[in-house]
Amino acid sequence: DKVLPELIEPYELRAAKLREFLEDVKPSLCYDIVPLADPFGPSVTDPDLQCLVVSEETHRGGEAVNKKRLENGLPELALYEIQLMKDPEHSQNEEEKISSSSLRQRLLGTLLQPPRRDPALPLRPYVIGLTGGTGSGKTSMAKLLGQLGAFVIDADGLGHAVYAPGGPAYEPVVAAFGAEILNKDGTINRKVLGAKVFGNQEQLKRLTDIVWPKIAQMVKEKVREADAQGNKGVSVPVKSQEG
Repeated sequence: DKVLPELIEPYELRAAKLREFLEDVKPSLCYDIVPLADPFGPSVTDPDLQCLVVSEETHRGGEAVNKKRLENGLPELALYEIQLMKDPEHSQNEEEKISSSSLRQRLLGTLLQPPRRDPALPLRPYVIGLTGGTGSGKTSMAKLLGQLGAFVIDADGLGHAVYAPGGPAYEPVVAAFGAEILNKDGTINRKVLGAKVFGNQEQLKRLTDIVWPKIAQMVKEKVREADAQGNKGVSVPVKSQEG
């Protein structure tokens, strides 16, 4: 039996987490998230599908999909098999696959190095920046710190707000990349913008040189707001650079 806690979460929550993961990995990615009412879903009916990612334990399922597709008059899918790493220290109530996230959950809060006091920084509020790759636990740690009383600043949320009409980066970004990045309602289409910059280091730097200083300023303003409210600690979850 599966023991992943994620499997007992409501579908809407799991879909939202998956959507956040995909947008974090590559904002310009086009995808559909669909609920599965049977073991096959759209894999046996969608003529546009070309590939199915499987593991060693799900390879036979991929073959069953191709059998169904042939019965439905559709071409077979290419089966791309990936290897799943094992967690040698998993407990009896945890999946042995590291993909289950049990390993990173145990590592949450582990100090990589002891904190050092910087005399140039004020003792209050104490600001903790959370960064790391996708799935490293930034959101989970922010929730834990929030429960302990920290004022949580969602830098990812600020990253969306900075592009909004009237936001500090809206006009500079439109001026730099042209009106073709705009939706009909005047908002910036992040997928179109992403297609312009990802894979192009010069264009990506052009964008980050505009956006990142604006986000940093917004974070500083939020920290000052937290201090004014009497908060002793501030937690700032920040996306990894590749996100």
